Amino acid sequence: MEKLKNIFTGRPHWMNALMVFCAYMTFIYMPFDLFYKPVDQDAEVWFGYMLHGWAAKATEPIHWLIYGAGFYGFLKMKRWMFPWAALYVVQVAIGMAVWPWLYQQTAWWMGALIGIPFALLAVMLWRARNQFDDMVVVTDVAGEQTPE
Repeated sequence: MEKLKNIFTGRPHWMNALMVFCAYMTFIYMPFDLFYKPVDQDAEVWFGYMLHGWAAKATEPIHWLIYGAGFYGFLKMKRWMFPWAALYVVQVAIGMAVWPWLYQQTAWWMGALIGIPFALLAVMLWRARNQFDDMVVVTDVAGEQTPE
């Protein structure tokens, strides 16, 4: 239990939630999406534009790489996460704003409203610049691993 606690030490709760989300996407959802989901049911969204079929299947490895890098980057608090995590979430915010407008024919303000939480998350990631400091785990005298 202590090892699990140490994994989540050293970053804010919201960042831990992003790390868990990236882990889920990396180890559970993306393998399912890439290897199990039939091509005719496949869809991927980039900047709010939805790709289907083989076009979606072809871009899934990119999403898988992004989520894997996100998991590793949050786990180790790698310096390269700034600015890339924030910029990726900006892309998600744009996608969340554009997608309803393109595919649900809703008012522009509805898409903007949906994109706001992601835009705020992007700002939080941008402002967390100094936290991405290549967190080093050290072993103390008792043999417990703790973030430095």
